[in-house]
Amino acid sequence: MGQFSWFTQDTNHRIVNGEEYKVIMTDNNGHKYVEHCYEGYGVFGGKDYYELLAEMNGLGSDRYAGIQLAFENSPYGDNPNCLHPSITESGEYMCGKAPVSDPDQGFETYEYDDVWDEFDDDEW
Repeated sequence: MGQFSWFTQDTNHRIVNGEEYKVIMTDNNGHKYVEHCYEGYGVFGGKDYYELLAEMNGLGSDRYAGIQLAFENSPYGDNPNCLHPSITESGEYMCGKAPVSDPDQGFETYEYDDVWDEFDDDEW
């Protein structure tokens, strides 16, 4: 199972793994899946994002098919030719538009990470 994370579509909040934060995944039929502490595997309120994406696009509950569809000709998983679940704080459905993926995949970032950029690898 891979790590996946996104930014909320209504507030642009970065969804960090293990952070106590309410996020709602909503499908095109108005079903809402509420998550209070995202674990990083694409599951919100017990429902897998890519399984729901597959269902929304007539592919059954096949998570792998959902992943393939989301990433088809789209290296960031934001294929514009299919419906995507919405990920928001409000529970609003964003008309099938893909949420922006988190380049850090939900892992925490630390301010001091930039310090390592100052070191020259040849010095070690």
